[in-house]
Amino acid sequence: MNWIIYFLIILIGMVLGSFFNVCIYRIPRKESIVFPASHCPVCKHKITMFDNIPIFSYLFLKGKCRYCGAKISPIYPIIEIITPLFFLGLFFVSGQNFSPDFWKYFVFISFGIIIFSIDVVHKIIPDVLSLPLLIIGFLFSLIPGSKMGIVSAFTGAAFGFFVFFILAYLFHRFMKKEALGGGDIKLIAAIGSFVGFYGVLFTIFFASFFALIFILVFYKERTKEIPFAPFLISAAVFYVLFGHLIFDLYLRLFLFRSLAL
Repeated sequence: MNWIIYFLIILIGMVLGSFFNVCIYRIPRKESIVFPASHCPVCKHKITMFDNIPIFSYLFLKGKCRYCGAKISPIYPIIEIITPLFFLGLFFVSGQNFSPDFWKYFVFISFGIIIFSIDVVHKIIPDVLSLPLLIIGFLFSLIPGSKMGIVSAFTGAAFGFFVFFILAYLFHRFMKKEALGGGDIKLIAAIGSFVGFYGVLFTIFFASFFALIFILVFYKERTKEIPFAPFLISAAVFYVLFGHLIFDLYLRLFLFRSLAL
C-alpha cells in the first residue's frame, strides 16, 4: 500500500514541478500563470499535451522545441525532479502521514522552490509570493493539530522581520550600500511564520553560513550582488527536514558534555 502513496506523491510532485516552472517564468514578467496555455517562448507555438509530460518530454525532445529547435532550459527538468524528491522527503520526516504540518510544509516548500528560482535568475522576490506566504503561515498556525500555534508563528515572523530590518538600516546608514532588500525582509518574516522563533534563528544562522561558504568558494568578484533568498530558502527547508535531528544531536552532545564535567 505504501508504494502507491509514494508513487502518487512522486506523480503529484512532477506535475506541480511543471506548474512551478510556469510560475518561475511568468511571475517575474507579470504574466498570467493560467493563460495563455504553455507555449515555446521563442516561436510561441502551443505545446501539446504529449510534449508537456514532466521530465520525459524533455528527454524525448532532447532538450529542444519540436517546432523551432530552440533549446529548452535544463532548469525545467531539474525543478520537475527535485520537487517530488522534496515532497517524498517531507512525507518521511512527517512520520509517513498527512498531518496538518505535512501540508503546511508542503505549501512552504512549493513557494520556496519558486522563490528560490526566481531570485537566482532575476534577483527579485515578488511580493505576490512572499506576502501570501506570510499570511498562509499564520493561517496554518490556527489549524487544530498544528505543532506551532499563532504566538510562535507571530514571534518567528516578528523576530525575523526586525532583525533583517535593523541590519538593512545599519548597513545602509554606515556603509551607504544595500545589504538586504525589502524582498529579503518580507521573506524572512514569511519563513518565521512557518518555523517560529527557533526555526528563524536557525535559518538566519545557516543561511549566512551557506552564503559565506558560497562566496569564498565560487565568487571571485566580491563586490557582485548575490541573491540571498536561495540561501534563506535552503536553510529553512534544511530546518524543516533535518532541524529536529540537529537539535536532538546538539542536546545529546550538550547533555553528554554536562555529565562528563
